[in-house]
Amino acid sequence: MILTQCERPGSVNYGRLQAELDQLFGATRTWAPRLEVQEDKDTFSVRAELPGLKREDIEVALNENELVISGERKAETVGEGTEVHLRERSYGKFSRTLTLPSALATDQVKAAYKDGILTVTLPKAEAAKPKQIVVSE
Repeated sequence: MILTQCERPGSVNYGRLQAELDQLFGATRTWAPRLEVQEDKDTFSVRAELPGLKREDIEVALNENELVISGERKAETVGEGTEVHLRERSYGKFSRTLTLPSALATDQVKAAYKDGILTVTLPKAEAAKPKQIVVSE
């Protein structure tokens, strides 16, 4: 069986081009999970897509105002006599570091992992929260 990836005429398959360049120059590819960062008046929320990982494969660290999410997605082994025709999923170690712009209540930071999504909730320190100033006469 031969699998052929269909491409639109005139389009460039950057994934395949990168893979061929990596193979040509002997480079090892790393990957980085996609992130979503939100902020409201009380918290920052960081969501990372980490499908296929187990909780024990994920590390979350906070150093002052830097959040580091790292881990490793291990490649699946294939049985003897099995030929892989196409592999687009990324494997290996990853690390993402985010610098957050305000002071955090580090003792209240929480991380949860469900359905392949890591959610880190980072409450702002009271000093960093916006305050309403009353204008007097």
